[in-house]
Amino acid sequence: MGNRFIEKLARCHPLRPAEVDALTAATAHPRSVKPRQDLIREGDRPGPVFVMLDGWAYRYKILPNGTRQILAFLMPGDCCDLHISLLAEMDHSIQTITPSRVAMIDRLAMDNMLDARRGIAKALYIAQLIDEGTMRAWITSMGRRTSMERVAHLMCELYLRARTIGLTTEPTLCLPLSQLLIADSLGMTAVHLNRVLKALRAEGAMTLDRKSLLIGDPSKLVQIAGFDENYLHRRLRVVA
Repeated sequence: MGNRFIEKLARCHPLRPAEVDALTAATAHPRSVKPRQDLIREGDRPGPVFVMLDGWAYRYKILPNGTRQILAFLMPGDCCDLHISLLAEMDHSIQTITPSRVAMIDRLAMDNMLDARRGIAKALYIAQLIDEGTMRAWITSMGRRTSMERVAHLMCELYLRARTIGLTTEPTLCLPLSQLLIADSLGMTAVHLNRVLKALRAEGAMTLDRKSLLIGDPSKLVQIAGFDENYLHRRLRVVA
């Protein structure tokens, strides 16, 4: 298995052999993390840059009333909080969803690498801009899309992101997200999400069953979502 972090950065910007070697060395000693473990919590002092080599995680905030809002899903190849050390404390938490391998790049080592390796710096900045575009798409969903559009849009996004990094080449994706996690990312209750999923299944657009996503009719799902992949900057179709 290759290093999906390096592969992702190479898609953002060409990397020289020396830059690949530097990234390989920086991520050479990942640690295994169990599911449902916080990598860092809101209020903690920022530490190293976390790199997801394998497994899924998510960003989240806990509101004063105890409810949770999920802010982003992290897949293999994603890194967390490139510049968070400029702030005094974390304003959100990050938790694993599945068993994961996480590399931790020391802040000084990351700063030195960004200073010395312009190709790495440019690739990381582009990756961060794509993450910000994804965040804007989520804000748009929460503010303007209907419940069905919101669910369909998220499924299109997750499928396309997973396909880009080689997690699937088929219409089916192993999606390790409970309905509660999905609901908390969409500002919905699990009960309401279940109703929406049944409606999407009845339309023949998609089926989500036992953490497996099947895209039954890609065109219909895209149409329901009003999905435009431009914000992911992948130049790929939802299904080949």
